[in-house]
Amino acid sequence: MMKTMIGASLLAGSLMVSGATAAVAQAKPTLGPYGYGAVKLGMTVKQAKATGQVVSKMPGGGGCSGWDLKKFPTPKDEVGVYISPRVGLAAIFAAKEMRTPEGIKIGSTLDRLKAAYPKIKKDIHGYYVITVPGNWKAHYTFGVTRGKVTEYGIALKKQDCFN
Repeated sequence: MMKTMIGASLLAGSLMVSGATAAVAQAKPTLGPYGYGAVKLGMTVKQAKATGQVVSKMPGGGGCSGWDLKKFPTPKDEVGVYISPRVGLAAIFAAKEMRTPEGIKIGSTLDRLKAAYPKIKKDIHGYYVITVPGNWKAHYTFGVTRGKVTEYGIALKKQDCFN
């Protein structure tokens, strides 16, 4: 009888903790390893629109089209998402509220970035780039200014929308 009560108490406690953890995790939007929420890398325009989470901003004219995540609109001359007619959803750029599963966000320090991604490398354009943990088809690119992450995004390695 005592074991049953202890087991029930532990189960109830673990459910309360995991429920709180899930609520906290939902409060912090995660970008990666496959996209953002229902919006996934590789999706066609039709599939992305079907999520109800994107809005068109820039027609593709036969090339890549520009979109925004409804929850995170960008300024007039920017887009948050590119969709390629060849590879599908090619890239998502992070909003301030987003973070990677490893906890990196706009404002994170370069030291924290390097600790989260020990194998990260600086490319010829000055951006820090690494294959996304858990998705070898994509990479994260981080812009760093004065020791802080100022921008980042996730993109398919074979994206054809920008260089």
